Amino acid sequence: MADAPAPASEPSPLRRQPRQARSQERVRRILAAAEELFVAGGVGSTTTNAIAARAGVPIGSLYQFFPDKGAILRSLAQLYAEQLHELLTAFFDQGDGRCLPLEDSITAAVALTDRFFRDHPGYPAIFLDVQSATPELLAIEEEADVRLINDWSGLMIEKAAAEGSPLNEEEGHLIAYVLVKTVGHLLWLAATQEQGRRDRLVAECSDLAIAYLRLRLTDQAQSDSRV
Repeated sequence: MADAPAPASEPSPLRRQPRQARSQERVRRILAAAEELFVAGGVGSTTTNAIAARAGVPIGSLYQFFPDKGAILRSLAQLYAEQLHELLTAFFDQGDGRCLPLEDSITAAVALTDRFFRDHPGYPAIFLDVQSATPELLAIEEEADVRLINDWSGLMIEKAAAEGSPLNEEEGHLIAYVLVKTVGHLLWLAATQEQGRRDRLVAECSDLAIAYLRLRLTDQAQSDSRV
């Protein structure tokens, strides 16, 4: 993918960083337990006491690293965002995705994102709990999308240029913003559906993204021709 502006470094939500292997394992267990409970019962009904009990750690140990449930949510969201970024980067920079035309790249990106949601059900679960749609959670969602928007923007700018439909950085970022917000929410909603309907919704996401991208590229080409 083309180089995109790196997202601003996100502050760690941890109260203190785990240095020793034992502390790192404890943090990993806390996050894994939180993910399980968020998927099973939702974010709103999950308490830090329940997370500590599921992780098998004293509540005081949880608070050594996480000041509150919001810090756990932010840690998980940052972890998911980084893992999804690595997956997309590996496919499009080192994998078969390097040779795909633009529209096929969009379809592949949608499929990879859906596969990631299937493998990490905690990611959509964090943002699908309507009862927990607090300003803090909305801010966490925005942070999690920053890296994805940069990834999609870089992908489209590179692919569009290779196919003779160049996008400038501003246009690429705007299109990526619309696609990530639209496709992301549809894929989160698809995660709640039975298998056959989910597969159809994923295909619809790809069609929607491609149709929007075609329209924007056509608009951009017409605008360029008038200059």
